[in-house]
Amino acid sequence: MAHQISVFAENKPGRIEKITRLFWKEKVNIRAITISSANGFGVIKVLVDQPQKAFDALRAEGLPVYQQEVIAISMDDQPGELYKVARVLSENNINIEDSYGFVVKNREKAVLVLQVESQPQTQSILEKNGFQLLTDEEIYQY
Repeated sequence: MAHQISVFAENKPGRIEKITRLFWKEKVNIRAITISSANGFGVIKVLVDQPQKAFDALRAEGLPVYQQEVIAISMDDQPGELYKVARVLSENNINIEDSYGFVVKNREKAVLVLQVESQPQTQSILEKNGFQLLTDEEIYQY
């Protein structure tokens, strides 16, 4: 299982700088980041090499932060790989609530990160269908 850190922040200049400066000081490496906002507030989601350390550091700074389990899937970096995952989830009536991806090595490997309602059930279905799920440590071994 992989872990994602979500930081809730007012959408204004300096928020990303504050978070990334804290990670730099704590020697926490970011593997992926996504930012979304609505009505003046945003959510900054990151995959980091030391999720618990990042969570504790952000919380110590008084930032509203949440750590949650996510599903990280290793995929080949080629057309159709996302479709294969989407097809299996659709066939099993599983809704993707949030997702993002990143390429580890161009034309070789990519990682898809998913949030779904039923994590354990979804993990089991994906594994039975031959998908390789990654832990925090494995994400950083690429």
